[in-house]
Amino acid sequence: MRRFPCGDRHLTRLLTEALARPAVQQPCWPDPERAAAVVDHLHSAAPIVSPHETARLTEQLAAVARGQAFLLQGGDCAETFADNTEPHLRANLETLQQMAAVLAEAAGMPVVQIARMAGQYAKPRSNPVDGHGLPVYRGDIINSADATPEARTPDPDRMLLAHANAAGAMDLVRELGGGEVYVSHEMLLLDYERAVLWADNTGTEPRVASGLAHFLWIGERTRQLDGAHIAFAELLSNPIGLKIGPGVTPELAAEYVERLDPHGTPGRLTLVSRMGHELVRDVLPPIVDKVTASGHEVVWQCDPMHGNTSTSGNGYKTRHFDHVVSEIAGFFDVHRGLGTHPGGIHVEVTGEDVTECLGGASGIAEADLPARYRTACDPRLNAEQSLDLAASVAELLLDRRRVQEGV
Repeated sequence: MRRFPCGDRHLTRLLTEALARPAVQQPCWPDPERAAAVVDHLHSAAPIVSPHETARLTEQLAAVARGQAFLLQGGDCAETFADNTEPHLRANLETLQQMAAVLAEAAGMPVVQIARMAGQYAKPRSNPVDGHGLPVYRGDIINSADATPEARTPDPDRMLLAHANAAGAMDLVRELGGGEVYVSHEMLLLDYERAVLWADNTGTEPRVASGLAHFLWIGERTRQLDGAHIAFAELLSNPIGLKIGPGVTPELAAEYVERLDPHGTPGRLTLVSRMGHELVRDVLPPIVDKVTASGHEVVWQCDPMHGNTSTSGNGYKTRHFDHVVSEIAGFFDVHRGLGTHPGGIHVEVTGEDVTECLGGASGIAEADLPARYRTACDPRLNAEQSLDLAASVAELLLDRRRVQEGV
């Protein structure tokens, strides 16, 4: 592989065409020339991850797709520069690894660990302005959470800070993860995503590999079939995730699979269902059935967080632990009924003792939320709730294993 741009006119044309498509959830840089200069500078920046590491993850996700491994993906909803510290990263990694150990013992198979780390700095938002009339906070890579017009103005130089912070976080992941933890983020800010690429000519057709993360996913708000995010992802050789909510039909899911996994490569595509605990048993089965009938071996992953978000009586965005567990249980029920593999979970968690999600063994109530509500965007399970969740999923995995072994 060679760093891109590398004079490959065909790849350059494909990328230009992809990025010329409509792109939602992008900032309006006040100084477009400065934004272009930052992207040019990042072209020469050191990659965060290596092609060798990404290829290894691709092989492990193929095992997940074949039912031979389980995928655990988790971490902060939105990373911040201020929290990019060794204590915070260490706590998150330790929580992820502790969860993985519980799941591996119950499943009797390897658990692939992917952290939402070293790049999860951009967030899609429902509204362009917040309740105070200010431009909404879109993640540290774009603007600041401070509630002033100046802080909320998109600043392209933050892309340089994001890259530097991601590189530092990746160093710690390699040190503490023992080569067993990969990093991921939502492929949202396209000016950043297109900046650090490898030309990958190892496959049947020319592609590019992201040097910013091992695994990238497309969110529910940016999965337009005619949009730039899908077109850009088609050109990447990295494994790709796609969030699918209850509005996705079986036919649309099949079309996404054909676009993002054209060669039927096991583990190339992860479909991340985020249906909500009340809908998952009804909406997911025809989607799984349609995709399975197509012959593609995708990874089926459950995001039990985003479909179960609510506002508490005292005004905090939150999630209830019981609803999170219920959606995962429904996800397992669906796959048990269809004879397919419930491949993994994708959760927003932290190793810190926050009070952002309700319930769990600690019994966090609405009155407790203000005490340690620290998330930059969406509520996370704290360390105790995360291990509680792992124990609940372990029971589901153990039940599945007993059925398979005829115990």
